[in-house]
Amino acid sequence: MPPITFTQLTNWIGGYGLKRDYVSWNEISPNAKLAAIASEDQLFPVHNGFDWKAISKSMDNDPDVNGRDAGAAASTISQQTAKNVFLFQGEGFLRYIRKPLEAVYTKLIEWIWGKKRILEVYLNTIEMGKGVFGIEAASQQYFHKHAKDLSRNEAAMIIACLPNPKAYSVQPASRFVVWKSKWILRQMNNVQGDKNVQALIYKK
Repeated sequence: MPPITFTQLTNWIGGYGLKRDYVSWNEISPNAKLAAIASEDQLFPVHNGFDWKAISKSMDNDPDVNGRDAGAAASTISQQTAKNVFLFQGEGFLRYIRKPLEAVYTKLIEWIWGKKRILEVYLNTIEMGKGVFGIEAASQQYFHKHAKDLSRNEAAMIIACLPNPKAYSVQPASRFVVWKSKWILRQMNNVQGDKNVQALIYKK
């Protein structure tokens, strides 16, 4: 895992603090892995790093139901991991600078790391609250337990905050998190039987 990411550093400098505790693949509940895939990138186990259908739809730049622009909504777990670990946040001009680099890093981690490692790093580095990074820190912060012990509902609530973790509170649960976590639970039920999803989330 990276000692610190640019996003984590800017959060710390910005006064949000920095809570994180990297854990291994086997210390993360399958519920958290499934919730992330169901919510953020249902084609993650089979795509090459990019969801070209979603990217095509994003060209109109209409906001999606999560309040994110469609370009952000089309971003795969692989792309988000590349951005979170190696690059920087920001929209406007910064986004135009970042996007070509993000594409390069996305392909590299797909080739070198593979899906299991990408999902592990994603769940360890993604922001999940003000100054809270990674599934273990979020589990301890919101439910006072280890990430390996998260229930389906708890995992869904944590993942529900991802569109804007500074605005959408997990505990106490904001209206958005309550609504989105129910949606995620339905999606988890829809995708959990997929053989590619099963092979990934229960991979040793």
